[in-house]
Amino acid sequence: MQMSPVIAVHLSATLTALVIGPIAMWARLGQTKRPWIHRAIGYGWVTMMIVSALSAIFIRDYGLPNIWGYTPIHLLVPFTAFWLVYAFRALAMKEIEKHRKAMVGLYLGACIGAGIFTLLPSRYLGGIVWSYLGLMN
Repeated sequence: MQMSPVIAVHLSATLTALVIGPIAMWARLGQTKRPWIHRAIGYGWVTMMIVSALSAIFIRDYGLPNIWGYTPIHLLVPFTAFWLVYAFRALAMKEIEKHRKAMVGLYLGACIGAGIFTLLPSRYLGGIVWSYLGLMN
């Protein structure tokens, strides 16, 4: 598999979401709340998660167990869509704690969890990273 434009878009969106997610969460912590930072970065994070999920639909891998090129990691697409809708619905109903838990859970599951899976040596990006570090041929 090569770095196609779809993979480049997906990787860019995912890495951006990985980096800005904690900033959005930090902006609502502690005594000094920063709602404008939280809102601005949060919308950026949500946008990157949507781009990441949509671009993932067009990435196929026939090397792993799959159905029409879709592997188990593709289950993150509906997972992401569900939790984004849930989080914004909770926000609309002023259920801030539900919103917070949904967003933190989505960050941990879709960004951190999927990131760990993606860095396995048998995966495309994992192979690139481990080869670059000299830990794999």
